[in-house]
Amino acid sequence: MMQSLWMLIHAFVLLLLLPFRRHPKRVATSTAAVDKAADASDEKKQGEGSGGCGRRVGSGSLLRVPTPWWKAVAMAVDQEVASRRTLAKRRVLQDDDDDNCAREFSLFNTSHTLFTQSWTPINVKIRGLVVVMHGLNEHSGRYSGFAKKLNANGFKVYGMDWIGHGGSDGLHAYVHSLDMAVNDLKLFLKKVLADNPDLPCFCFGHSTGAAIVLKVALDPKVEAGIAGLVLTSPAVGVEQSNSFFSLLAPVVSFLMPRYEVSYSNKKGMPVSRDPEALVAKYSDPLVYTGSIRVRTGYEILRIASFLQHNVAQLRVPFLVLHGTADTVTDPKGSLKLYNEAPSADKTIRLLDGYLHDLLFEPEKEAIAADIIQWLDSRVERKWH
Repeated sequence: MMQSLWMLIHAFVLLLLLPFRRHPKRVATSTAAVDKAADASDEKKQGEGSGGCGRRVGSGSLLRVPTPWWKAVAMAVDQEVASRRTLAKRRVLQDDDDDNCAREFSLFNTSHTLFTQSWTPINVKIRGLVVVMHGLNEHSGRYSGFAKKLNANGFKVYGMDWIGHGGSDGLHAYVHSLDMAVNDLKLFLKKVLADNPDLPCFCFGHSTGAAIVLKVALDPKVEAGIAGLVLTSPAVGVEQSNSFFSLLAPVVSFLMPRYEVSYSNKKGMPVSRDPEALVAKYSDPLVYTGSIRVRTGYEILRIASFLQHNVAQLRVPFLVLHGTADTVTDPKGSLKLYNEAPSADKTIRLLDGYLHDLLFEPEKEAIAADIIQWLDSRVERKWH
């Protein structure tokens, strides 16, 4: 604990000193006219290449004005987002070998730009809609296999990469406020419903994505448009890896929101009992495998606390599934949700010995089939 405290104090001191760093001013001078021209040209190229700018001083000197550090950080984030978005688009475009499904992507603009995608059945009549919200550090494309199973049963599927994830805007895996993701989902749902009138719409959420879905469903304005929820390993109860983090999170998340908590490193965490699934997840460039950022962690604690105090208001039909051996989110939180929600249509599955990523466990086919059966029965009720 003392080592972690020292790391946080050290990072905070560096943050305070950062604005006072002195940047060297480079002045290029020469004794010969030819050398002067060559040196000036080189300095100009270096200034442009490094993100700074060159300003001519006097008769021949060149003063290099460096780019402010905050602009350099923003530029680096923009470049990283562009790289992730390009990869997300490429994966959709390359997935063209399925004659039963049409997969497409689009960019959805709120206060920022979000990467969204859809899977549409080709040879099956569409009976309903499913909007997928992925979990922390991952992206909607990981659920492509599940989406195609839903397609085969008459469900059109939409996926949204929430802010800081997949092909969407924002520093990778950094979420300043999960309320932004909640509002984004509300807007996205409004569009999906407008594009598909008279079709029942279900929301699927995993882990933190399930927490976002739950908070959206608690809004009376949204509740009426949702036919049901499917929640896997929802972040209603969160396993806190260190009480020290919980104690300092509110303060540190304000002072150093992007700071990465080294002892909370999730890289390689066993979230599935399938070794191949773990390799696929942690070798995926669109999956963030670094340490959790302080603000992101604090936001997860906040939304979990909100849900703990508000699940008694949930009236939407729901199916919740949770592995009893989950070390990321607490299955007791799902049990609390089931016991306290006044919904007249609620089902819980506590899966003995299963881990966090249920749709990537060895029993994923049976789990997917259970979910689809639950969806089928609710669609049949609507049409009959």
